[in-house]
Amino acid sequence: MNKEHLNIAIIGPAHPLRGGGISTFNERLAEVLQQQGHTVTIYSFSLQYPNFLFPGKSQFTDEPAPKHLNIKTVINSVNPFNWIKVGNEISKTKPDLVIVRYWLPFMGPSLGTILRRIKRNKHSLIVCIADNVIPHEKRPGDKQFTQYFVKPVDAFITMSKDVLEDIRTFTEKPSYFTPHPLYDNYGKGLSKEDACGILKLDPDKNYLLFFGFIRKYKGLDILLDAMKDERIKQANLQLIIAGEFYDDRVAYEAQLADLKDQVKLFTDFIPNEEVKNYFSAADLIVQPYRSATQSGITQIAYHFEKPMVVTKVGGLHEVVQDGKTGFVTTPDAKEIADAIIKFFEQPIPDLQKNLAAQKTKYSWEVFTDVLMETAFSK
Repeated sequence: MNKEHLNIAIIGPAHPLRGGGISTFNERLAEVLQQQGHTVTIYSFSLQYPNFLFPGKSQFTDEPAPKHLNIKTVINSVNPFNWIKVGNEISKTKPDLVIVRYWLPFMGPSLGTILRRIKRNKHSLIVCIADNVIPHEKRPGDKQFTQYFVKPVDAFITMSKDVLEDIRTFTEKPSYFTPHPLYDNYGKGLSKEDACGILKLDPDKNYLLFFGFIRKYKGLDILLDAMKDERIKQANLQLIIAGEFYDDRVAYEAQLADLKDQVKLFTDFIPNEEVKNYFSAADLIVQPYRSATQSGITQIAYHFEKPMVVTKVGGLHEVVQDGKTGFVTTPDAKEIADAIIKFFEQPIPDLQKNLAAQKTKYSWEVFTDVLMETAFSK
């Protein structure tokens, strides 16, 4: 096997699915691997979720397909005959390395079956990038589906130490941690003035940013409670909420009504080319999560060199340096408000220098080096 030029299959969401960070990650990973001399094919989903399980408005994007990527939209997550067919098709191509994403036990039966068919070729190595093995929102069958999935996998990579520990409760196969790489595909940042002009915001105000799909575990309601703090009101801080509701919006309406002068809502799906507008307008990114594994939002913030307030859950606090690139707190409204006020009243020394230095740790080259070492360490 020529390790300088591998035939690689990535199994997971990609264009035209609006898979959020996972789709973006898979496409960026494919680009990097191709730049390193490998041949890469992404096998994505023709049906990722039945509509009754999908909380957003649409599973698909109108954005143009990424150039120079070979994406096959073939996997039906609920059709066992499809799983066998796709697995056989991938197996026949004899990929040297199969990289499979695992983020939700619902995918365990389909992905586990596909991988079993691939293993029949006696050639392909299978490495799983595990975003999550114990979901934020638990359902019956989670454990059994994950047990089924892990059996054909040869090794695992996680991007938080919590998920690494979770994986080791399911298997003794080689499992390694490496941090989530930067999302560096959103282009260069804008000046605050230009970004605020695009978003029709006042550039003279200070803005907090909550970014991403809105789900209960992400704690937007906690942040909205923090916004009611009298100190935040007196400081005239504004909160930008940028992301689609994946929870029932009604649950947030009373809080939003109380804060209508402090909150700016952008709750349609945000295309990739518009991401820079929100991060460039913001002075501070806030992630008030109740639970987490890793978060791509942190790595977008590092790309744009923006400070963060994050909660000490999952792997968030592993990558934010408390007092240097932001602040780490608990998922409590008062403590989050304390951290926000502290940021604006007591500037962090050498903040931009710290952010620039920290982001160098999260290159794609570091990630792919660990990936290859994991795959071929036997």
